[in-house]
Amino acid sequence: MATKKKAPGTKSAGKERAPAKSPPGPAERAPRAWLMKSEPSVFSIDDLAKAPGAATSWDGIRNYQARNLLRDQVRPGDRVLFYHSSADPTGVAGIAEVVGAAYPDPTQFDRKSKYHDPDSPRDAPRWLCVDVRLVERFPAVVTLAQIRAEPALAGMELLRRGNRLSVQPVRDEEFAAVLELASENRAGG
Repeated sequence: MATKKKAPGTKSAGKERAPAKSPPGPAERAPRAWLMKSEPSVFSIDDLAKAPGAATSWDGIRNYQARNLLRDQVRPGDRVLFYHSSADPTGVAGIAEVVGAAYPDPTQFDRKSKYHDPDSPRDAPRWLCVDVRLVERFPAVVTLAQIRAEPALAGMELLRRGNRLSVQPVRDEEFAAVLELASENRAGG
């Protein structure tokens, strides 16, 4: 989740960030879709819209499975459903796009950050983040209740019991179904 209201791509002490190593395989692939969760009291879609260039780092991920997705599968050009968790209402607030490859999350080295990890070595950082840019803020949140009620979304990772990952894959047809719900909300339906 994006953890603080800051300028995108902020670097610690002027140090350049190096992208994480890409996994082996074809360099070109069709963009994928993801759902990324953030608590709006920490970082909302409105905060993303106010960030310079409407972009910032999606940092503070402290789950190995989510970290591995950022490292191994999330790529620039991928689409993101920006999900407000622990909110009223909970749901998809809009769309973002990944604009940079994964790189070491600077918050792991910041002693003042609640995401500081004193055991993460600087020469082999444990945690990664990606930069995201706002594409669209929905006029109304596509609520979790709407998502649950939509048959086309019955298999969505978000709805799987016990799944609390802050970064999760979304199939193309699920992404399209969420966009359709957003369109219905916009039309008042």
